[in-house]
Amino acid sequence: MTLKPINELLVEIAGQAERALLYEVALTPKPGLVDRNNSGAHSDMDFFTFLDSIVSLSPYLYQYVKLGAEHEGTPKELFHKVRSMGIHAEKAMLAATKNINTHKGANFSFAVLLGATGAYISSGQRPLPFSEEDIQGILAYAKAMSHGLVTNDFADLAAKSSLTYGEKLYLSYGITGIRGEAEAGYPALGQLIMPFFRANKDRPMELVLLEALLLLMSQVEDGNIIHRGGIDAWRTIKTETKQLLQDSHEGNLKELMYSYDLVLIERHLSPGGAADLLSLGIFFAKLENLF
Repeated sequence: MTLKPINELLVEIAGQAERALLYEVALTPKPGLVDRNNSGAHSDMDFFTFLDSIVSLSPYLYQYVKLGAEHEGTPKELFHKVRSMGIHAEKAMLAATKNINTHKGANFSFAVLLGATGAYISSGQRPLPFSEEDIQGILAYAKAMSHGLVTNDFADLAAKSSLTYGEKLYLSYGITGIRGEAEAGYPALGQLIMPFFRANKDRPMELVLLEALLLLMSQVEDGNIIHRGGIDAWRTIKTETKQLLQDSHEGNLKELMYSYDLVLIERHLSPGGAADLLSLGIFFAKLENLF
């Protein structure tokens, strides 16, 4: 198989990350989340806010994977490089959205995982599509990049005068959020969503993505829900979405999700953590050519 020039491969990988973000926001209906139908439980953003956000992040997606491909030091040193670049990306995002946080969590994870992808392919160039083994290798590298992240980021919180809501959740409940997910090597991707996508690759993509969102909502720790509604609200949503998965079949899945969207809007709850993980899963699924 003829290998593409490395820069062409990096552009393609960054393009799949951008495509994943577009697929996620366009997916409809998403309970409590911004989609093409409504703004979910959000009053300060809509579908077009997300499009503006994705356009602002697009150049940085390429920079993340390029940093990884050109990196010659340790995984931890690469983490600091992409995180520094991520700060600039976040500023660009907030400028584009008039200070509305659309993709802060997704930007962090794409910085880590695109950096890891670049480092992985530079260690011995692989052609696309990637294999399951390739994805496992990328996640392992991301785990090495993120080693000690929770401990380092949450040190000396008691001495801080103001806390982010992620820091408050950690102090109150021990919730580690996306930092913990990264430090563990993204098990929600490697052990949950990617096996689901592989098992369902021959079914209609839209229905698979809707089910994947419910699967994530039924199992993963979601700091957005906990921040808005507390631990009990999160546990309730996990129970309800498990039941939705059991009750649904291809003919009525959308109808059930439209109804559940109204429920979460009424409760002012938005599963943004699950949405971020879905976009990451779509990215790897595209790299494996599952869709």
